Amino acid sequence: MMHQPPEPVFAEPWHAQLFALTVHLNEAGRFAWPDWAARFSETLARHGLDRDLDGGDDYFTAWLETLEGMLARDGGAAPEEVAAMRDAWEDAYLTTPHGAPVHLKR
Repeated sequence: MMHQPPEPVFAEPWHAQLFALTVHLNEAGRFAWPDWAARFSETLARHGLDRDLDGGDDYFTAWLETLEGMLARDGGAAPEEVAAMRDAWEDAYLTTPHGAPVHLKR
């Protein structure tokens, strides 16, 4: 009898990475979970995401926006630093040959 593999918990790897990073920052004392939940709820409402969400890109894009806002507020990552890092990663993956590991140039 063949067993079916379990369904993935996250639709995309970056969703899982973002979730894990947020949990890590909470456990490291960067913010309290109730504060996170309140701010995330505000972001979802601002985006009009008041329906049941399936954990897709719209949900995790709002999650990322919330985390970036919290880190900017406490000085952990200024918005211009985040934008520069995002641009550097985009350049790195766009110039990397298909199938090769992506490396961020420093």
